[in-house]
Amino acid sequence: MKTLAFFVAVFGIVFVSSFAHAGDTTIEMLNKRADGAKMVYSEDIARIDIGDTITWVPTSKGHNVEFVAGPEGWDKPKKSKNNKEVSITFDVPGIYFYQCTPHKGMGMIALVVVGDDTSNKDAIAKAKALGKSKKKLKALLGEL
Repeated sequence: MKTLAFFVAVFGIVFVSSFAHAGDTTIEMLNKRADGAKMVYSEDIARIDIGDTITWVPTSKGHNVEFVAGPEGWDKPKKSKNNKEVSITFDVPGIYFYQCTPHKGMGMIALVVVGDDTSNKDAIAKAKALGKSKKKLKALLGEL
């Protein structure tokens, strides 16, 4: 009986811990992606569930994460420092638009879609984007 209880306890720990990190996503800040795109994040559009966490990792120097716009009711996080890892948990559904401050004019922007909610798409489309980011933002929103 003790053996059965042990296996049930171990199974429970493994089962719960496998789901505890299921919502974690890593996005790299890159000078060049495998597809040849330059000054980009590893994902242009990250789709996550409510309560999931994204960690941005500076695999190339000189990059950061700065949020420009998001859904109503969200608290805009502080701009991350260059070359520093940053993790953010998303509790409000909707689209989030972020950029690399030094490379925003070069099109280094991306989106996070939380909970498959795209109801704030029009508001994101009106957000300020500079240089190549304008065209890229329009294209990314067109993919939603």
